[in-house]
Amino acid sequence: MKIRRDIFQAIADPTRRAILMLLAVNAMTPNALAEHFNTSRQAVSKHIQILSECDVVSQKQQGREIYYQIEIEKMKEVEIWLERFRKIWEKRFDQLDQVLNNLKNQ
Repeated sequence: MKIRRDIFQAIADPTRRAILMLLAVNAMTPNALAEHFNTSRQAVSKHIQILSECDVVSQKQQGREIYYQIEIEKMKEVEIWLERFRKIWEKRFDQLDQVLNNLKNQ
């Protein structure tokens, strides 16, 4: 049975974020990913497992190797969530600009 995890669990950990950055450039094997970290291959595999459970990465078999690749469409969930905050921030910055302009003109 596959555990369903939230995408925010995928990006909560700095190592998983680093793995995602590597996979954004190229599909990679677990061994190739592990070479980029000062940790065991088993630890990297655990991170890959969590990323897979979040549907942020998928695997593709090529010969005897398994390559992991990022699922960009899934990452859009984060963008949509952040967009709500971006609108709030922009509104507040616009309000701050108005206050600063009023102070400057006085």
